Amino acid sequence: MKNRTISVFGSSAPQPGSGAFEEARQVGKLLAEAGFAVATGGYSGTMTAVSQGAAEAGGHVIGVTCDQIEQFRPLGPNRWVQEEIRYPTLRERLLHLVTQSDGIIVLPGGIGTLSEMTLAWSFLQVGEVAAQPLVLLGSLWQQTIQAFYSPDYVRECDMKLLLFADDPETAVNHIVHYFQH
Repeated sequence: MKNRTISVFGSSAPQPGSGAFEEARQVGKLLAEAGFAVATGGYSGTMTAVSQGAAEAGGHVIGVTCDQIEQFRPLGPNRWVQEEIRYPTLRERLLHLVTQSDGIIVLPGGIGTLSEMTLAWSFLQVGEVAAQPLVLLGSLWQQTIQAFYSPDYVRECDMKLLLFADDPETAVNHIVHYFQH
């Protein structure tokens, strides 16, 4: 899995010791152990957790940061980031994370995470990015997609672009198996 980078999206809210933080840390750890580099938004919450898990497992950690976020939330990249890629705007940051990855895992999150997931899904649907695994971790995403899905608007083949996982092991296994075929 050398030289493959997996973007991981999730909330900035979870604190160390919380279930969401530990789940994200496990995702980072498992990705690193499988030989993947990880890329996150580089800041707090699950971004820190994924970065920590990957770094502690000897993986490469990329933080994609931006000036625009730091104007209203003055904090730099989390301490686990080994390579910072900085953009002026949130738009450029988001496009990097969605288009410069070999796969994506989406952790539970809010509006920002939802926008990241839907942009990645849309880009996969229309071929804007190369075919890659898009894994949604947790019941939040299963409920969200179930509520959203309508065969009148979303084709079955587009639903198959999404891979669902209930735990970090299953999420990372989806990524690993994708690249073994």
